[in-house]
Amino acid sequence: MDAIPHRHFLAVRMKRFVLLLAASSLAIASLPASKVSITESDGYRVITSNGLPDHTPGTFPRKGNPNTIAAQKYAFRVSLKPKAAEKPTPSGHSSFAVALNGVPFEPGTAEFWNFDPSSGWKYEAMSGKIDLGLDDHNAHVQPNGAYHYHGLPVGLIARLGGDGKEMRLVGYAADGFPLYTSYGHADPKDIHSPLKKLHSSYQVKKGVRPSGPGGAYDGTFTQDYEYVAGSGDLDECNGVFGPTPEYPEGIFHYHITAEFPQLSRLYKGTPDPSFQKRGPPPGGPGGRRRGGPGMPFPPPFGAPPFGPPPQ
Repeated sequence: MDAIPHRHFLAVRMKRFVLLLAASSLAIASLPASKVSITESDGYRVITSNGLPDHTPGTFPRKGNPNTIAAQKYAFRVSLKPKAAEKPTPSGHSSFAVALNGVPFEPGTAEFWNFDPSSGWKYEAMSGKIDLGLDDHNAHVQPNGAYHYHGLPVGLIARLGGDGKEMRLVGYAADGFPLYTSYGHADPKDIHSPLKKLHSSYQVKKGVRPSGPGGAYDGTFTQDYEYVAGSGDLDECNGVFGPTPEYPEGIFHYHITAEFPQLSRLYKGTPDPSFQKRGPPPGGPGGRRRGGPGMPFPPPFGAPPFGPPPQ
């Protein structure tokens, strides 16, 4: 007797899914073209864009992410001659880097255990333990429509010629240092040494969490990891100093790794204020994914992205 109602329920769910998929496909088809400009002036590289990718993104809204992609107005600035600071700076409430196609890179999430930022336990987007609706390019969408990468930008890499044949520059971090995919030279000081996939020096901690969600460390949360010097190929900033195709004399450069942290959570140099998000820090009620008041805002175009963020 329950078969008919159950069948009806499934039919309704399927109809809703089809309508959502159709609406998402229509939204993608109607997206404006990607627009990005990269210029150099007065010792800075200036990247302005509408934040739309130059590859076909996943369908949004989608399971785990109810937001729709929309054009933005970005204006980022990075130093042409970046310098390492005395000590690394946490990326905090900012975009870590901008891709060559003008799409931002976001290392962290706005999702906290028990919806409580004060708990200190922040979920990892790429852990597989929480569904944030990432597409095949390791990207998803904020409530304001901002499309952004959390890991390797698959579509961009393909458009640039693929990965693994040479070091592939994909963007610039807020401190001006270049950002590459996970492939680098086996000997970072020898540009003629063979390429290899580089690995981070972060590992999942041993033991159990002393507070918050409890349980064994398993990579669900950012706080589940610790830096173990020498355990991988990269330093605590997920980078290394050495020559690259674009900088044959050598420069510190970041790599995006397949494993944590994917994108560095630390700046080697001093980040430009143009990458600082305006508005309240993420993680408030509802958070970035659900569109609550904790959502971050992109830097306003030309107003003034190169000065100190508003207090």
